[in-house]
Amino acid sequence: MKAKQIVLENTKIAFSSIRSNSVRSIITILIITFGIFALVGILTAITSIKESINSSFNVMGANTFTIKQMWNSQKSNRERRKNNLNISYYEAKQFKEEYIFPSLVSFTYQASWNGILKYESVKTNPNIAVIGIDDSYLGIGGYNLERGRGFSTQDIEMSRNVVILGSELVNTLFGATGNPLDKEVQIGNGRYKVVGVLESKGTSFGGPGDKICFIPITNVRQYFPRPNANHIIHIKPDDPNYMDFATGEAEALFRKIRKLQPQDESDFELERSDNLANMLIENIKYVTWSATIIGLITLLGAAIGLMNIMLVAVSERTREIGTRKALGAKNKEILQQFLFESVIIGQIGGVFGIIFGIIGGNIISFIFKTDFVIPWMWIIGGVLLCFFVGIASGYLPARKASKLEPIVALHYE
Repeated sequence: MKAKQIVLENTKIAFSSIRSNSVRSIITILIITFGIFALVGILTAITSIKESINSSFNVMGANTFTIKQMWNSQKSNRERRKNNLNISYYEAKQFKEEYIFPSLVSFTYQASWNGILKYESVKTNPNIAVIGIDDSYLGIGGYNLERGRGFSTQDIEMSRNVVILGSELVNTLFGATGNPLDKEVQIGNGRYKVVGVLESKGTSFGGPGDKICFIPITNVRQYFPRPNANHIIHIKPDDPNYMDFATGEAEALFRKIRKLQPQDESDFELERSDNLANMLIENIKYVTWSATIIGLITLLGAAIGLMNIMLVAVSERTREIGTRKALGAKNKEILQQFLFESVIIGQIGGVFGIIFGIIGGNIISFIFKTDFVIPWMWIIGGVLLCFFVGIASGYLPARKASKLEPIVALHYE
């Protein structure tokens, strides 16, 4: 009970002192607030950015990897001809048939990046991605159908003139309320029946976004022929925990298909879907370190300012200290009184810094349309950091106050 009374008394005295020195206390609180805001706010924003990056790559097709043509600009022309062969249709097809690791396998062929689609008198700009796919690609590429259906095995085998449109193409050709299903659109010199519409994905990292259309890969080979056509193989393991095993199995099989000798380097490239996301997140750590350093430097300045305030408070309240000691207050109680005051100032600044930091950081969440982030680790860390700042800043002044002799203090002017 006595300990509780001491805590309440010291807290009451601390708040009374803070009110009596309001200008200096507010300035110090604001400095601490800014330091914690820099830490919590920026790190909350970074968490939101990481979630946005992961979400974007999940939409693009998470837990997948591709086998594609290798291109190394550092190689000589001869090495390029030898080691950068395109992936043919038959190589991709053979891989899909022989790859036995539990996975979903697909391959695609880029017919055009600047295609034009027409419906009656309406046509698009020449910036449409026309891609040939098989019947497995939608599940691997992270695409969902808003209306209609995907390609069937018969569509692929019979090279039918059918197309799946991106949502932006539907708005351009048919209007926001139009129904494109079973209508015919013109792509190049061919006419294609619309069998499906994709859900909107938006544009991520320079991709075609919703200005895209899919046609059967066999149809692309027939109507969009190109010498040395290059295909991309897409693999999505059933269990993402075995991604490393899946990539190893895929590389071994494709080396066999490409008839490479054990001493030969692979003349193709394996690229995981999460590589770019991990690289971006890895680079964000430098921003995290910068924010942490800024916050700690600010808190160091706040600690120095808080120590100065407490030293001034000791000088201004010397007679008060002398009176309390003459009435029986012990050194320990005087020490606690000033430490309480220092810690309370630190905690007030910390609370405001955490609140503003969460609000400021989640503005990024709002912009990137990610979930509201509450960085519990940094909230707890901010409270503890402010506590230690209060202790470190207040200990020297508090110790100085506790060591004052009552007679000297009572005679202090």
